[in-house]
Amino acid sequence: MKVAEANPAPAGAHAGAPRLAEVIAALSHALDLTEGQPVGHAQRTCAIGMELGERLDLPGEQRRALLYALLLKDAGCSSSAARMTELFAADDLALKHAFKRVDFSSLSEVVAFAARHTAPGSPPLARAAQLLRALRGFRAEGQAIVETRCERGANVVAMLGCPPAAAEAVRALDEHWDGSGRPRGLTGDAIPLLARIACLAQVAEVFHAADGREAAREVVWARRGRWFDPEVADAFLAIRDGAGLWRRLADGEVEGLLAEADDVPEDAADEARLDLIAEAFAEVIDAKSPYTASHSEGVAAYAVAIGERLGMGAEDLRSLRRAGLLHDIGKLGVSNAILDKPGRLTPAEVEAVRRHPRHTFEILSRVSAFADIAAPAAAHHERLDGRGYHLGLAADRLGPMARALAVADVYEALTADRPYRAAMEPERALGILRAEAGTAFDGACVAALGDFAGSRAQP
Repeated sequence: MKVAEANPAPAGAHAGAPRLAEVIAALSHALDLTEGQPVGHAQRTCAIGMELGERLDLPGEQRRALLYALLLKDAGCSSSAARMTELFAADDLALKHAFKRVDFSSLSEVVAFAARHTAPGSPPLARAAQLLRALRGFRAEGQAIVETRCERGANVVAMLGCPPAAAEAVRALDEHWDGSGRPRGLTGDAIPLLARIACLAQVAEVFHAADGREAAREVVWARRGRWFDPEVADAFLAIRDGAGLWRRLADGEVEGLLAEADDVPEDAADEARLDLIAEAFAEVIDAKSPYTASHSEGVAAYAVAIGERLGMGAEDLRSLRRAGLLHDIGKLGVSNAILDKPGRLTPAEVEAVRRHPRHTFEILSRVSAFADIAAPAAAHHERLDGRGYHLGLAADRLGPMARALAVADVYEALTADRPYRAAMEPERALGILRAEAGTAFDGACVAALGDFAGSRAQP
């Protein structure tokens, strides 16, 4: 196993273009956030899975598909956040963190999980009632959650142009060797091999991250022949104590690196592919809440409309669109118990929301191809008078992209339904922006948006 930096540029790669897997690996931090997992979970899972692929003698094209399946295995997981929050009346991030350690073929483990995590902090009677609802609804809701998650994840993988086998692996990620998995209850060899590898790799990583190498080996042995393909489990159990994989995992060497074999065919992420990546992750972001089903695409469209009217060039408009699509990627790290709350937020909840631009900056800064949009994307809640967040930047530190995004974000949010209010009419939303033009919002950007909105309203 070698780190990505040691590999030569793939044949046919566009000059200067980053490698697709490197971009996805960097963005996988966002998927770790929405799953409530420590930073690097997806990359460490990738290291384990690619080691298994090597030991199982997978040919190059299969290993290429496995690489993408492992990095994108959680691409559909944001879609489960709202349902899990509602079912358990709890923080979806905490739920998901614990979820990955539960053996759901064991009724006692399911009941214990639900008892620990349902409606924390609620009065005893309310908590008991919610627990009963959760247990009653778990079978049907659990099936729907897994089915939606797997399909959305597979669609994201396909959208990025990854091999069909990668999408199939993500679609079957939660299937188990003995048929106890979901969503289709596949058994044995009917489960795609890459899915069998990915399923074991992610479970092993979760237990390794929490309790070390022996815990990972014990859970694989315990679930061999039930969750896991015996051959894949044996390949994992055969990894020697002194192997490089264990050293990298223990030392954190896979953080920010892509562990893969030298002979895995790779793809370049040219400008068109980078646009697709931004679009795909916008879908991941917006799936987080039913109230943001098209927010990112809307912000991107409004921001570009503003930029066009202000005379931005094609390259800047392309960057602006990507920033609009990805500006809320940090919200994947905010619980739906907060995002979808119908009432007033507590000070602690407000602070959690106000941290999401910082997460956006941290995530996008990891991606060399998106480094130029990290700051403007993260500045979409900043205001000209310095009263915004997360840095409190004032006019002299806010460029054209940040100003356009701020206006586009507010307008799109005001004209969409939210848990605490109905959507506003466009003219009323524009009135709010105009009232603060020159103080909070850039006047030229507000005027440009008004011109765009007016042109759309013409018969």
